[in-house]
Amino acid sequence: MGKTIAVTNQKGGVGKTTTSINLAASLAANQHRVLLVDLDPQGNATMGSGVDKNQLDQGSSYDVIMGNLHLSEVAVNLPAAGYVLLPANGNLTAAEVELLDAKMREQRLRLALAQVRDKYDFILIDCPPSLNMLTVNALVAAHAALIPIQCEYYALEGLSALIGTIDKIRSRLNPKLRIAGLLRTMFDPRNNLANEVSGQLLTHFREQLYTTIIPRNVRLAEAPSHGQPVLFYDRASRGALAYLALASEMARREANIPE
Repeated sequence: MGKTIAVTNQKGGVGKTTTSINLAASLAANQHRVLLVDLDPQGNATMGSGVDKNQLDQGSSYDVIMGNLHLSEVAVNLPAAGYVLLPANGNLTAAEVELLDAKMREQRLRLALAQVRDKYDFILIDCPPSLNMLTVNALVAAHAALIPIQCEYYALEGLSALIGTIDKIRSRLNPKLRIAGLLRTMFDPRNNLANEVSGQLLTHFREQLYTTIIPRNVRLAEAPSHGQPVLFYDRASRGALAYLALASEMARREANIPE
């Protein structure tokens, strides 16, 4: 049975979707079976994977989380990228409201993924940039949370709030939930503040901090507009090499952690 990792941070613009797409492709390139779940109504992980979010005739993650369709009916196989995608679009906005009155509202995604978990080594969930019912569903379904962090002002304050949220989910809804790791993203070593925040993360979270650092990289920024993971847009770029390194580091870590 594979590991389910929620890629989450309540702060927007920290590289959640970039990490979800490129980590999925890099894990797949290392011969892992990967499912990428787009749980953000913006559908950026869907578009960045080369799937038009406005043409999801077979359904979306909304239909799966609301119990209208089985995940296998909606999932899109992406041979070029190497992973399977559960796509999303603006319909998910309605799910945020409809789940409030639904039975087992926090468990919907966990139950849907339980039916396919044996088919994958890794299931990555790209969460929305807020703490809503969709994010709660992701954290309840996950074995662990991967937290991308941009090394900038207020980063540590936002991180403390997120860790508090994860602790609450663990105590009330998912006792097995843990932090897979903290990932420094869009890192520019020429920036003094970035180096200072990185140093603080090392001081306070050394055990949970991934050694791999994702650099600020033009190719990483360009790849989504081409509907490709950076691994296929420019395999030799620093961004692609960093995500390949992250995939290897994650696989090693997770192999040593029992479910």
